[in-house]
Amino acid sequence: MSTQTPESFEWTDLDRRAVDTARLLAADAVQKVGNGHPGTAMSLAPAAYTIFQKVMKHDPADPEWTGRDRFVLSPGHTSLTLYTQLFLAGYELELDDLKAFRTQGSKTPGHPEYGHTAGVETTTGPLGQGAANAVGMAMAARYERGLFDPEAPEGTSPFDHMIWAIVSDGDLEEGVSAEASSLAGHQKLGNLVFLYDDNHISIEGDTETAFSEDVLKRYEAYGWHTQRIEPTADGDVDVPALHAALEAARAETGRPSIIAMRTIIAWPAPTAQNTEASHGSALGDEEIAATKRVLGFDPEQTFEVSDEVLRHARRALDRGAEAHAAWDKKIAEWRTAQPERAELFDRVSKGELPKGWQDALPVFEEGKSVATRAASGKILQALGPVLPELWGGSADLAGSNNTTIDKTSSFLPKGNPLSGANPYGRTVHFGIREFSMAAEMNGIALHGNTRIYGGTFLVFSDYMRNAVRMSALMQLPVTYVWTHDSIGLGEDGPTHQPVEHLASLRAIPGLNVVRPADANETAIAWAEILKRHATDPAPHGLALTRQGVPTYAPNEDAAKGGYVLADSSTEVPEVIIMATGSEVQLAMAARDALEAEGTGTRVVSMPCVEWFDQQPAAYRESVLPAAVKARVAVEAGIGLTWYRYVGDAGRIVSLEHFGASADANALFAEYGFTPENVAAAARASLAAARA
Repeated sequence: MSTQTPESFEWTDLDRRAVDTARLLAADAVQKVGNGHPGTAMSLAPAAYTIFQKVMKHDPADPEWTGRDRFVLSPGHTSLTLYTQLFLAGYELELDDLKAFRTQGSKTPGHPEYGHTAGVETTTGPLGQGAANAVGMAMAARYERGLFDPEAPEGTSPFDHMIWAIVSDGDLEEGVSAEASSLAGHQKLGNLVFLYDDNHISIEGDTETAFSEDVLKRYEAYGWHTQRIEPTADGDVDVPALHAALEAARAETGRPSIIAMRTIIAWPAPTAQNTEASHGSALGDEEIAATKRVLGFDPEQTFEVSDEVLRHARRALDRGAEAHAAWDKKIAEWRTAQPERAELFDRVSKGELPKGWQDALPVFEEGKSVATRAASGKILQALGPVLPELWGGSADLAGSNNTTIDKTSSFLPKGNPLSGANPYGRTVHFGIREFSMAAEMNGIALHGNTRIYGGTFLVFSDYMRNAVRMSALMQLPVTYVWTHDSIGLGEDGPTHQPVEHLASLRAIPGLNVVRPADANETAIAWAEILKRHATDPAPHGLALTRQGVPTYAPNEDAAKGGYVLADSSTEVPEVIIMATGSEVQLAMAARDALEAEGTGTRVVSMPCVEWFDQQPAAYRESVLPAAVKARVAVEAGIGLTWYRYVGDAGRIVSLEHFGASADANALFAEYGFTPENVAAAARASLAAARA
């Protein structure tokens, strides 16, 4: 899509009429359904229209075009800001979709939903995360360029594009946006622009209730390029000034940009403008009619869109086709000049893995004691050379999480003084910003053409939780590496010992929590996660030990989520012991004791209950026969996960309280995580099953 320079910028009566049409469509849509957020969509209409019609490179006929700019509406409550522009520009939305706003099955839900509506780049519900998503997209755009076209001069590559985001007061009050903005400034993400809707209104009234800092000075301190534009004398957006600011932000390639744009919410509604009521309530028929009179529309009509306005706005389709054709020519030239990179691009963009990639996976020696976090680190370093699209890091815990894929290459901007700094580096230093790390990973996954992982301690998944939930809601193939997964971290004490976290994370629909028993299960788990990236996209959380655990012979059935690690000496087991992670060794030792007593005992390693539940019923029955009622589950966390697996006669060896600061072995013994206690639980279950 061609863009207009400040010198050539045109703003015609039809542009103004299209903007006013968008304002009134928003008011009518909220009024029709009886709830929603009309005010911000009305005041932001000129800005969103300017971005979609005058600035952004996009093709409404191909919403997933690789060469497009990305647009993020971080304040998702003002979804009509986006929907009206998608409709006007010629995406898949039609007028009837706007009329069906916020109703069951419509393409226009209350907050934009990724994968549901063409042109929606991310699901933005909770405030602040859209801003962090945009930062992640900007990071991914830079890494993508490094994969496919690193030598091209700035601004000449088919992989050069911008990330445009509208952010609100609410976004900037949320801490996650501060975390992400700090990192964006540090990374000098010159392909990122925030347009800050400074409307001074929140649900509780004027933002003076809680928000009075100088936002631009804060962003200047982060290392951002800052601009401010004021409204016109009558209170509307100064569109020529806005366009000039957006183009100046595009031209600033050495740092991210933020533009503070003062707006009057619900402008130009005669009595509703500049009120908190207009933020989240329908304006009412009389106020909407009065607003239509102000703008020169028929107050008796609803959802009025003239053919002339629609023809004018849908010239965006022609501009998009022109931009797409120019990009096609450029990418064809690149393919001719870079055939090997073109082959890599084709593979990566399809989500495929290279032939023979699994040969790089290490196989760990049976019997050795290896922490699963250490095994994961070795796996990543082995996969790095064969999967250049795989990158990631940690929230300042790389040495503990073992997430350094390449010690010689850090994702850091030009000018960073650290050795190994490379704008296209493999290892990401997210900083002590767990929440924004997860939201940035979501943005990276949404951008496409890379595979991202990020690590921290399992206990700090609490900091990340809402972004992890958004990963699951969008079904994004991100991988969380959560280490120090139990009281096994010992002396750090209860603040760092996860107890409720495994069960809590498993409660998130669509998140697969993988807690491997040993190094070989860890390798098989990584392989399965990578295989599922394109065929069955979903977020995965690896829960890994700090302490060494015994290594067993590899069994590919681990990829099914649960399998028979050691079977009963009897044809039908008398008791089944299920366990995950570091507790599998306890199940194995308890089995030895029970078998010595003549009790046929099966041990089932259950690294991922979600994967297991996806298996055919016949397989699940073969692992956990319904006829075997004596069952024990062992996990060093609360037992909530396991009740449905053990049944009425079953027993659970779990931890239903916080830990303490002490040696790990002492804690395991004190809290009953011993072979003797597991065997005793099995005997109790046998007795209950026979009763």
